[in-house]
This record gives sequence, C-alpha cells and structure tokens, in this order.
Amino acid sequence: MKLQVYDLPGILARLSKIKLTGLVVSTTAAGFALAPGPFDWPCFLLASVGTGLVSCAANSINQFFEVPFDSNMNRTKNRPLVRGQISPLLAVAFATCCAVPGVAILTWGVNPLTGALGLFNIFLYTCCYTPLKRISIVNTWVGAVVGAIPPVMGWTAATGSLDAGAFLLGGILYSWQFPHFNALSWGLREDYSRGGYCMMSVTHPGLCRRVALRHCLALLVLSAAAPVLDITTWTFPFVALPINAYISYLGFRFYVDADRRSSRRLFFCSLWHLPLLLLLMLTCKRPRGDEDAAPPPS
Repeated sequence: MKLQVYDLPGILARLSKIKLTGLVVSTTAAGFALAPGPFDWPCFLLASVGTGLVSCAANSINQFFEVPFDSNMNRTKNRPLVRGQISPLLAVAFATCCAVPGVAILTWGVNPLTGALGLFNIFLYTCCYTPLKRISIVNTWVGAVVGAIPPVMGWTAATGSLDAGAFLLGGILYSWQFPHFNALSWGLREDYSRGGYCMMSVTHPGLCRRVALRHCLALLVLSAAAPVLDITTWTFPFVALPINAYISYLGFRFYVDADRRSSRRLFFCSLWHLPLLLLLMLTCKRPRGDEDAAPPPS
C-alpha cells in the first residue's frame, strides 16, 4: 500500500495509540498536580511532553511485535502495520524518534529519577508485558504496573523523590485497571482466543471476575488512605465514597452475573470513574502552608 504524506499523521496517531497516550499523560499531570510544593509550569510541560513521547514509543514497539497476532483479531486487524499502511522499518524509526527525545527530556529537562522511570516503563511494556500476553495471565498484573507508573512519574517530576504519595497514586491506577481491563476483556474473549493471547477472561473466567471485584473494593481503601498520608483532606474519602461504592457494586454484579451486560456496565463506569476520582483528589488536595508563604524577612 502506497503511503501518502497527508495520511501519515493519522497513521502515526493510530500506531502510537493516541487515546491511550492521552490517558497516560493525563494521569501523569494528575500526579504532578497532587504533589506537594509550588506548581512549576515549565517542569510540568516538560514532564507531560516527555511522558507522551515515551508512551508513543512503547505503543509503537508493542504494535511492531504483535502484527502476526493482531491480524487474527477483529479488534486489531485494522491497525496500520497489519494493513500495511506503514512499513515495520518506519514504525521502528518513529518509535526511536519518540523514545530518545522523550527519555532525554525527562532525564535532563525534569530529573534523572523521572527519566529512569520512563525508560523502565518502555522496557516493562515492550519486553515483559507484550511477550507475556501469549504465555501467562501474569501479563495482566505486569500491565497494571505499567499503567501505574505514569502518575508516579508526575509525582517524581514535581518532587524529585519517591515517597508515600507517589506509591498511593500508583496504587490507585494499579487497582483501577483490573475492573477496567477485566470487564473489557470479558466481551473480547473470542477475539483474544483467536489471537493466541493468554487472558484471565479466556483461561480463568472466575478469577477474572474475582480480581475485578477485589480491586474495586481496594479503591475504597486506597481513597481512605489519602488523608492518612497527608495528600488530601479528610473530605476526600467521603466525597469519593459514592463513586467508589458504585463501581464496587458493578464489580459485584459482574462477579455474580458473569455476562456481557454486567461487564459492559463495569467497563463504561471505569471510563468516567478514574477522571472523576482524580478530580476529586485535586479539589480535596491538602493545602501546604509553605507553598504560597512569603519568604521570611532577612
């Protein structure tokens, strides 16, 4: 298939899974905004751009490796590499052109810790999660770690350190991914089976539903931990209780009913649950006395 220049932006956007990259950048931004200390706009912009480039690189490499398997699935058979809209060489070149400046921006424009986390996440996604999808259901837990790292990167970009707040935000993203992905994969069991992917919904359907429910309930606990760790005020766990209770209820219905309707309800709930939960965290962020304080007199 002949590549037209005006088609290239759209092809590269699909290659880099631009919607997923947007989610990654938004959770990084939330981690940055929730971190203590004054808000540094140049650092925030560099962290967002660097994280976005790193995500584009990882997603592109993932699609490069999975072409033979994606061609067997209805969900992925129209991806650019599968359809031959772009050559494997160009895909790898694009991934390299995203990864190198992305890691460089995070390392030298933000701080070395954030750069190391970005590089580690590329490795974890492409060299661990991607091959594990055809070997073991452990891939889902590894993939959840991949998704949990971006808000941690946002926190480290703002503070330069890994502390309890970073791990709490990572924990929230880690737990959220199980009801989100397990519910999604439930409706795609036939597709995953054709593609040769080893997913909980295919090989361990009971475990798939139990894990989704457990992590719905874990969101209640993690939200309660936020004020304990001095990240939010005590208002947060109470205002977040309705949405956390609702996703837990849907997780329970998915566990009991085990059908497409319950899985779809849980999946669509997860789409608005995460941004709303992070927004509530931001509105309930504990004020820091030293953030806006005037410098002491000399």
